[in-house]
Amino acid sequence: MSTSTDPLKTYITDVPDFPKPGILFQDITPVLSNPEAFNVVVRALAEVDPDSSVVAGIEARGFIFASAIAVAKGCGFVPIRKKGKLPFTTYSKQYGLEYGV
Repeated sequence: MSTSTDPLKTYITDVPDFPKPGILFQDITPVLSNPEAFNVVVRALAEVDPDSSVVAGIEARGFIFASAIAVAKGCGFVPIRKKGKLPFTTYSKQYGLEYGV
């Protein structure tokens, strides 16, 4: 666990070389399992753009946070998924990650 002065960082665990060598994966499951920490994160992220009418989230972790943020803001949620994973009209955009595209 982190030794930062930011108390939320104590809920984020570094996992070196996952999913492959050279990647430092940051495990957020401790944040998700602690209702107070999760609420603090969701409320802080909801304040980033108070005037937005929709929140978009990239699948996996993005779904967890974006859907909770949308509920907190009282607005809509748009899932961003891999090609072929949504049945209705979609838009496509390719983006890069530290371990793939």
